[in-house]
Amino acid sequence: MAVDGFRNNEKRVEISREKGVPAPELLVPFVTGLLFVANLGIVFWKFPRASAGAVIVFFLGTTPQIHDFWTMEGEERQANKIHFCKNVALLGGALVLLDEAAQQTD
Repeated sequence: MAVDGFRNNEKRVEISREKGVPAPELLVPFVTGLLFVANLGIVFWKFPRASAGAVIVFFLGTTPQIHDFWTMEGEERQANKIHFCKNVALLGGALVLLDEAAQQTD
């Protein structure tokens, strides 16, 4: 997702602007970079609690703001509902990773 975010930065900035995100030209690349670094941390299991926590913060912050399917109709609603559900599933995975990382450090 992060690599795609970098490739489609302008599109994501515009969507964020339409959704009322403050300073999207700064925040979108920042959170995309956060997601990228957090994913690397998970892949290499370096700072796994911080990495999983960053992924959780990403999904909690972006999912309801960007994929607010309940305000839409038709195909747009369906597409955003799918993205919302996908992000919730990925959030669940990040919570599992956070739990695993916490158990390893206890």
